[in-house]
Amino acid sequence: MEGDGVKFVRWGYEVRTSSEPCISAINSYYHQVMSYGRDRCVILDALDHDNNCVLANILAAHFLLSVDPFRASSCLLSAKLHLENATFYEKLVFESINYLISEERDDDVALQLHSKVLKEFPKDLVTLKRAQILCFYMGRPDLSFSLVNQVLPQNEGENYLYGMLAFPLLELGKMRDAEEAAKRGLNINEEDSWSQHALCHVLQYECRFKEAVNFMEKCSPSWSSLSSFMLTHNWWHVALCYLEGSAPNQRVLEVYDNHIWKELDKTDAHGAEVYLNAVGLLLRLYANWYLEWHLDVLTVWALAKSGKFSEAADLLKGLKERWKCFIFPKKYLRHYNRI
Repeated sequence: MEGDGVKFVRWGYEVRTSSEPCISAINSYYHQVMSYGRDRCVILDALDHDNNCVLANILAAHFLLSVDPFRASSCLLSAKLHLENATFYEKLVFESINYLISEERDDDVALQLHSKVLKEFPKDLVTLKRAQILCFYMGRPDLSFSLVNQVLPQNEGENYLYGMLAFPLLELGKMRDAEEAAKRGLNINEEDSWSQHALCHVLQYECRFKEAVNFMEKCSPSWSSLSSFMLTHNWWHVALCYLEGSAPNQRVLEVYDNHIWKELDKTDAHGAEVYLNAVGLLLRLYANWYLEWHLDVLTVWALAKSGKFSEAADLLKGLKERWKCFIFPKKYLRHYNRI
């Protein structure tokens, strides 16, 4: 029962804290993650209200890892110091995130620990989201689908769940099922950007480019609160549908200028997330050489990751020389210069 220093997060699971504002901030963070919102820093407010809360600290450590590693380490240490008094839910979430962000991480073990959380606490959709992202980078849509299917009975009709179901379905090539799941998600919440994104994937796969553009542009007023990645990625899909639907290149570049690059004008924009979609779009405009360059860049990365730094440096030097010699059409050159 609530009381005696225990309160409940949105999933109905116990957290050791006496602070209602701390719980409110955690719940807001959960919402931001599920909705791909741009205010995930709200988790730091939870620490202002209770800096001893294990759940608040471990979630903050995960959030801060890429933006402020020193503070992330401080949050992780605080979570460890108070772990003995944490609830069972907090301990399992701590275990899964602590291992996920460790230098010795093994992806299979990290996934097992997240699965362990979901077996005990199947309504925690943020743990499911972390697990699905891990599956994506592992190239295992089958495991991603298995996880969401595992918690589906306990989350029937839940907001954001069906976009999470749709994405592994489309990765597995089950387009009809993916479309059905995405549309169910949109019936629950028409502003669910992940369901919108999944449905666009289906329409794009089926070469229904005009339908995809009309659908996404109709959804676009709801994207202003999205993270830099999700906002520019959705517009990347719109631009790609114009490109693959044989629209003039100028229309594609209008999307680039007005909806992707323009994101950088915002004070809270995350540049790396914007550049990812900006570069990806511009490269697609040059499909004849895109694959060759893309594979070379991946080779540089693979060599560096395997410790072959000399070979990676040689290939990178060669790429730079080729870049200097590449001749761009003048009307597109300004877009590359801005990157």
